[in-house]
Amino acid sequence: MQRTYKTGPGAGRESHVMSTVSTVSVGDPEAPVRFDTKIAVLLRDDLESWQRLNVTAFLVSGLGTAAPEVIGEPYEDADGVVSLPMFRQPVLVFEGTKEALTAAHARVLARSLPRAVFTGDLFATGNDRDNRAAVRTVPTAELDLVGLAVYGPRNAVDKVLKGARMHP
Repeated sequence: MQRTYKTGPGAGRESHVMSTVSTVSVGDPEAPVRFDTKIAVLLRDDLESWQRLNVTAFLVSGLGTAAPEVIGEPYEDADGVVSLPMFRQPVLVFEGTKEALTAAHARVLARSLPRAVFTGDLFATGNDRDNRAAVRTVPTAELDLVGLAVYGPRNAVDKVLKGARMHP
């Protein structure tokens, strides 16, 4: 199993400006790739399985448009068939209570990090126009958040997600 997203014990949590540069050990092609940034999704812990999958897919779809540096190169198989590019780094999925999600949302806003939100109202809509209209009618502090995606420096994302736990 390849473990490219793990941070070793005692690894530094320095503050960095977001960059597209990953750290690779020079001369060691087997060394794990380390990213200065993190992509994370926080889901409310009372969602059904299908809702968790749906919310995660919708949330991460917005990050590539706001932060194009998160998108890698197209994939190509041995026969030369090209597939679309995907994220250049892992997406970590967390879960938490409604209160933890509300607190994380406040922290992501205070840090002005790129983010996407999914509210409970969006389960009743069927298209982007209606989704945006449903969010637009609710003040920020009253959003019924069921999911949040965030991208930024590792340490800043970790602080936003304080109190959340890895999704099982």
